[in-house]
Amino acid sequence: MTLLDVENLWVRFPSRQGVFDAVRGVSFSLGKERLAIVGESGSGKSMTGRAILRLIRPPGIVSADRISLQGEDLMAKSEREMRAVRGQRISMIMQDPKFSLNPVMTVGAQIIEAYRLHSKASKSEAYAKTLSMLEAVSIRDPGRVMRAYPHEMSGGMGQRIMIAMMLIPNPDILIADEPTSALEVSVQRQVLSIIDKLVTDRGMGLIFISHDLNLVADFCDRVLIMYAGRIVEVCDAKNLHDAKHPYTRGLLNSLPRLQEPRKKLDVLNRDPAWSEAPSVSGRL
Repeated sequence: MTLLDVENLWVRFPSRQGVFDAVRGVSFSLGKERLAIVGESGSGKSMTGRAILRLIRPPGIVSADRISLQGEDLMAKSEREMRAVRGQRISMIMQDPKFSLNPVMTVGAQIIEAYRLHSKASKSEAYAKTLSMLEAVSIRDPGRVMRAYPHEMSGGMGQRIMIAMMLIPNPDILIADEPTSALEVSVQRQVLSIIDKLVTDRGMGLIFISHDLNLVADFCDRVLIMYAGRIVEVCDAKNLHDAKHPYTRGLLNSLPRLQEPRKKLDVLNRDPAWSEAPSVSGRL
């Protein structure tokens, strides 16, 4: 079952040197799976996720032949209609929870607000739902956390709170933009385990944006590799280390491996032709 279908997505920004194409002709689809989008910083990963939710503001320009959510064209919706999509049907976890959470509202008040915005629940129902959601993301003593402010939380706790807030409306799709990049390895695994369980239990589609190839090879089902705003290769996550495109090979060869120690890691040599080649389709 296809939850999301994106065809020929472009994101452009005017500049003094002319129009800059941040995302160029990207096409892919998402089913009830864990789909990774990987690449270096500036490759267009986050812009792709934001464009799906129509979060690119002027002077940015978003165009696409189609962005279809279960048959509904998101490009044809008004801003008011998109507010009903964001959070309720597609949620997005941003990179740093410290900048996503309101510093002058308690954690509980923010999650309750997110839940009641998309439901007709009473305050008491929303409070109980928030407690259970914080427990679902492995937060001990959720009552205390609900009364706390974001600055009182560690990075790992802040990320779990963001996950709870984004999943409490029970969306069909979760977009996670490097949700573990600022966390230590032990906390990374805990957060990934929480996301995996919630996505699997709820039958959701996950778009996992990352630059960590080893991580997505273990965690995801399919991988889209982006370079200079285009998709250059699509492969099954389990076969990622057998990728063929020279850009993907270069990224893999630049990673340190405990089982294959080397005195010097490879440096990625970029070919200008990579950015000019047509974008590969990642559609099912």
